[in-house]
Amino acid sequence: MEAGDVSSLNLTMSAEEQAVLNQQVNTLNKANVVNGRPINNTLGKDDFLKLLITQMSHQDPTSPMENTEFIAQMAQFSSLEQITNMNQIFQQMNAVLASNQATQVLGKTVEVDLNGASASGVVDAVTYGENPQVRIGNMFYDMKSISAVYGD
Repeated sequence: MEAGDVSSLNLTMSAEEQAVLNQQVNTLNKANVVNGRPINNTLGKDDFLKLLITQMSHQDPTSPMENTEFIAQMAQFSSLEQITNMNQIFQQMNAVLASNQATQVLGKTVEVDLNGASASGVVDAVTYGENPQVRIGNMFYDMKSISAVYGD
């Protein structure tokens, strides 16, 4: 077979292979879902609202929740929502700042610490995102591993 010639490859799965694959996928999906709901170990704003509604619908009619209690819980819910929104904005801002920091070393000579050993070279490319990387030669290194930056 010549390079690039895929016409003779068998790209279909047998019925047995498909059954095994389907079983593995179903097992994995079932492990990640409980009662039709994805597993999540943290409470979010939706969970808080569900708890509040459940509390209100099961309260004692002869002794209903005081208005001040309800207002306090709604204020807590509002605070939780605002903190969640701020966290998302901070994560986005952190990714932008980290990417900006990576572009600042583009074209400069840097020294990279590799668990006790070091390498140095000129940064000729960078990647963006939460964990930007710099390319020195043909290798990519995490921005956090840069120990020194030298001017031109």
